[in-house]
Amino acid sequence: MNQKNDTSTDFILLGLFPWFRHPNLLILIIILIYTAAFTGNAILLLLIWLDSHLHTPMYFLLSQLSLIDLAYISCTVPKMVTNYFTGKKNISYFSCATQLFFFLTLGLAECILLTLMAYDRYVAVCNPLRYTVLMNPNTCLQMAAAAWIGGALAALVHTIYPMNFPICGSREINHYFCEMPAILRLSCMDISAYEMVKFVSTIVFLLIPFILILTSYTLIFLTVLRMNSQKGKNKALATCSSHMTVVSLYFGQAIFIYMTPTLAHTPEQDQIGAVLGTIVTPMLNPLIYSLRNKEVAGALRKCMGKCYN
Repeated sequence: MNQKNDTSTDFILLGLFPWFRHPNLLILIIILIYTAAFTGNAILLLLIWLDSHLHTPMYFLLSQLSLIDLAYISCTVPKMVTNYFTGKKNISYFSCATQLFFFLTLGLAECILLTLMAYDRYVAVCNPLRYTVLMNPNTCLQMAAAAWIGGALAALVHTIYPMNFPICGSREINHYFCEMPAILRLSCMDISAYEMVKFVSTIVFLLIPFILILTSYTLIFLTVLRMNSQKGKNKALATCSSHMTVVSLYFGQAIFIYMTPTLAHTPEQDQIGAVLGTIVTPMLNPLIYSLRNKEVAGALRKCMGKCYN
């Protein structure tokens, strides 16, 4: 390990699955996933921006999700890949705190946004006559602002506290980026009070939104069953099932990591959860929404047709 440039405040990132026997294969897979995620979300953003048929509340919120996913995967993977190829594993205290802040901001913003997207689908299916009133452009902008600002404010609290706990002994972080549980493991003081704060925050930002989303989709499902139009049923179920796929994967791993005490799960489990939430999910989002949504697929065909002509 090259630590020639380390200082006493630097952390050492051990990387993704340091015990894995084929790191070259692992980093290749990560690069391919990152490329697919970046390309997919960028294309989805471009389509929503270019196609006037996609200038609706649902696609505006979806564009915010793609923007979050682009930033989410980009705040961890490039640093991990750079460390791998340069052989330098150190990260400064400031860089670590910055990475943790942006990671938490984007993660919490995504939780809020997924809840608002569920509300959007609930209004569209269960109260369609009032949809244009309840989901007007100003409301959509306020929703997006609430997601970003709420995520940033909560992230600030959960960045300041963990980064100021005293560290005794090794400053090696058994992770590929500065994640909260990995940093808390380095602390040599009693963090039980902060664990309680983390637990309450998890209820507010993860459990309650997850319950609201499940409630929304239960009501949507019951409404869809009463529809006379088979085409309407299929469209509503396709849109909602794609959303629930994302929600189940994202909230499942986040609740497991953050709602349980830090020492209740291993660093390997933390890394698996982080990979699912910050690498796999951003790749799946554009695939799920584009492959299972005829409007997005139609916009893509139209755009490609214009490019070829």
